[in-house]
Amino acid sequence: MSTPNATPASSEITARLDLARSAALEAGQLTLRYFQTANLAVERKADDSPVTVADRGAEELLRQRIAERFAADGILGEEFGETPGSSGYRWILDPIDGTKSFISGVPLYGTMVAVERDGQALLGVVYIPGLDECIHAAIGQGAWHQRGQGPLTRARVSSRDKLSDAVVCSSDGGALDPAKQQAFDRLRRAARFSRTWGDCYGYLLVATGRVEIMVDPVLNVWDAAAVQPIVTEAGGTFTDWQGNPSIYAGESIATNSHLLDQVLAITRG
Repeated sequence: MSTPNATPASSEITARLDLARSAALEAGQLTLRYFQTANLAVERKADDSPVTVADRGAEELLRQRIAERFAADGILGEEFGETPGSSGYRWILDPIDGTKSFISGVPLYGTMVAVERDGQALLGVVYIPGLDECIHAAIGQGAWHQRGQGPLTRARVSSRDKLSDAVVCSSDGGALDPAKQQAFDRLRRAARFSRTWGDCYGYLLVATGRVEIMVDPVLNVWDAAAVQPIVTEAGGTFTDWQGNPSIYAGESIATNSHLLDQVLAITRG
């Protein structure tokens, strides 16, 4: 499904966005075959993170769909690494973001697809199969949200401008190193309340105005690439803990933009 009013100058991006959205929906539906099944086998990768046949099968499907349409594009995926390309475009895939939620039978996991060029994420799709909820964006084309077969609506961040009124989300209850742990604890205390509605779902909540801040002390590029254009096109910000916009920082803060300075005053410290 194309974003409304895409300009001819964005035709290459729009063509990839159309595929990214359809492939994410297809791969996400594939994961549901294994979701909440009693005999799901869980393996451990070298970094001790979990992986399942659903992760691998979804990424294989995504790679197949990309190769069929854009064979010259590169691909970087969480499960199968890098496939070089020659077009200048690179797809970044996370077949199941939130595998721990997935293996626990919790529907707050997602399939994420992004395309970047020259280090900039141009578009992103996040599909939450268990909720049948999808959000997508491309640079300059806005962010668009859909639940099930409902209407496609413009996604926008909230307008709250006081940290004391804000909801903070994170993928975990704490950070890793002591400095980040202390900053994160201060941020949670300053907010109205905090919840661990995390992984890609937390960024979707920011982009749709349901929470104001999503914080990750550690993340990979495949965790970041799809959500950066979604959050920014919805009117928010996506930066590292020092305020630099990057999908390669290994950490992130998403805000509704009104609260960025107040958040950075804590995390920079």
